[in-house]
Amino acid sequence: MAAERKLKIVIFGAFGAGKTTLIKTIDAESKHIEANCAGGTTTVALDFGRIQKDGCHIHIFGTPGQERFEFAREIIATGMDGAILLVDATSQIDDFTRHLSDSLHEAKVPFIVFLNKCDGAGANPEMFCGQFGLSEIRKVSAKDRRQCMDAVLQFAGTLTPQCHNGHTHNNV
Repeated sequence: MAAERKLKIVIFGAFGAGKTTLIKTIDAESKHIEANCAGGTTTVALDFGRIQKDGCHIHIFGTPGQERFEFAREIIATGMDGAILLVDATSQIDDFTRHLSDSLHEAKVPFIVFLNKCDGAGANPEMFCGQFGLSEIRKVSAKDRRQCMDAVLQFAGTLTPQCHNGHTHNNV
């Protein structure tokens, strides 16, 4: 029997990018620490979900999307094996998203960019090509479970072969 493998993947992104939605889509039993704010709720500590596939246990942590929670992102990021930068394709890249991308590059953390809301009004996924260095960019709807699972498992497979699901991926 193959040894079980555990991975820690952390999702970063600006406020409203869809981090909580992505984790809820992947794991219906996920946990969230949120507070009310103008326009709904916002993550103030973390989101947490799990995926188990073929002996691979993937722990997924979502981070707060406001700059003032930098301390929480640093704590959550400790010991991560890889990261997902979730970007709202209906908005321009802001300074905060650039900061997150630059920080991941500087830390030499393997990461992938997921473009969310590509079917939303004003979405322009092509404008993101080349904006994140050599990091792979993938279109993903945070509300589509199969698409999210395939994307996360494919990324996990780049971190460890035991977590690969064998599906191909669609680049932007």
